[in-house]
Formats: sequence, structure tokens, C-alpha cells
Amino acid sequence: MKRCSLLLAAALTLAACGAPAATSTTAASEGSTTSTTVAPTSSTTTGVTTTSTSSTSTSTTAPTTSTTAPTTTTTVLAGEEIDFGPRAGDVLAVIGVRFDDVLNVRAGPGTDQPIVATLAPTSNEAVATGHTRALPRSFWTEVTVGGVTGWASLAYLGFLGVTSDITGDVVAALGGVPTADTMEELGLVVAGTQASDEPRSDIVVVTAPTVGDVGEVVVDVVGLGDDALAGLRLRVVGGIPDSGDGFFLTLVEATALCARGVTDDGLCL
Repeated sequence: MKRCSLLLAAALTLAACGAPAATSTTAASEGSTTSTTVAPTSSTTTGVTTTSTSSTSTSTTAPTTSTTAPTTTTTVLAGEEIDFGPRAGDVLAVIGVRFDDVLNVRAGPGTDQPIVATLAPTSNEAVATGHTRALPRSFWTEVTVGGVTGWASLAYLGFLGVTSDITGDVVAALGGVPTADTMEELGLVVAGTQASDEPRSDIVVVTAPTVGDVGEVVVDVVGLGDDALAGLRLRVVGGIPDSGDGFFLTLVEATALCARGVTDDGLCL
């Protein structure tokens, strides 16, 4: 209380003596400032007039401009870009995929990438963009399918080449006309005559067997140890005996599955 009394007394003394005018500065928008000056106070004592005038203080703050550089997102693809592979515009067929499965087209090379499209086992509609990448254990090529661009394993893509009738060759290899209880079994028997042991071929049923007046199934034989010929697609047709039990072979058509491309005559490059 003593301290407050002293301060109050000092304030009253200054007021009586003519304290300097106070200056108040109020900030405005856009970073500028405005100065407000309080009118000077005059104090009169006996025979003495004292006038105190406050000075005007102006503070100016320059506007601050913040510029953010545009952000560029770069997608890093797995593997290494390689020179060989399908050329831009090449139309590729799916090979070696079972009839109840699909070939996945992914956002990037590698099975860990999201799926953006799928291709049926007998699809022949993927268009290459000309980009192929090598991963440690696989090759992937970029394709466009129905307006969607993604990456698919090159092991399941090829070119459809010329088709020929090899029924006689199959019958000769088996020593007679083969029979089987189902069309799938008959197709596998026929495919066995075209497969290789070293390297060991993959034999895949790519269309579900159908039965009408005749039976039919399509089987891919992939991996023949030939750089140009990736495999064969076999269309196997079976007749139905009068007994109605099982099937016997009537026709085998083989379509070349080419690895690097085809000539105008359908021959593998």
C-alpha cells in the first residue's frame, strides 16, 4: 500500500507539471500501420505556462510475400529399363494362363504393385507401349488395355503366329488315334506330344472344355527352349463314339506362340 501511494503521488505530480502526450499506434490490414496522436496538454501555474507536444511516430511494416514452388511427383519404377521387348504398337496375346484365371495388369512392374486391369486367358488385345523392365527374376512390359495403361509379366504375353493342322503328326507320335474319358484329358494327351522335357514345358488348359456334337478344348504348351517360339496353342477336337462314352481325337490345330514378333506371313521372328 505504501508503494501504491507513492506511485499515485508521483502520477499526480507529473499531471500537474504537464506530462508529455501519449502516442498510440494501431495496426491495420495488409501489414501497414496507422499512427494516432493525442492532442498536447497545457498546464498553467502562477506566472508560468508550459506546453508539451508529443512527436508523431509512424511504423511501417513491408508486406510479406510467400511463394511455394510447385511440387513434382516422380514415380520410381522397379527394375531396370532394357532395350529388347515388344515395340510400341505391338498387339500381344495372353499365353499360358488357365481358363479359370486371369493375367493381372499392375500399376508398376512387380507382383507387389496394385492391379489396374485384368486380361482373359485367350485375350489378344494388349497394346505394347515400348517400355520393358528387368527385375531380378522376371521381365515386365508396359501395355495399354481398354484405355488403362499398366505393366504385365512378359512370361505370359506373346504374339499369335501361323496356325497349322498337326493331327497327323500327333497320331503318328502316339502310334494311333488317342481316346480319353474327358476332353480335358484328351487335350493333355495331345499336348504331351508337343512338350519338351528339357526345359520342361508348362501345359495349361486355357479354355474350359465344351461338349456338343463334338468336344473341344484349347491347351497351351509354353516353354520349348526356343528363343523365337515361346510355345504352341493347341485346339483339340474330339469325336463322340456311338456308345457315348469318352472322346476320340479328330483334329489338332496348332497356333505358334511367338516370343519376339511375327512376320506378315505369321512366322516367328
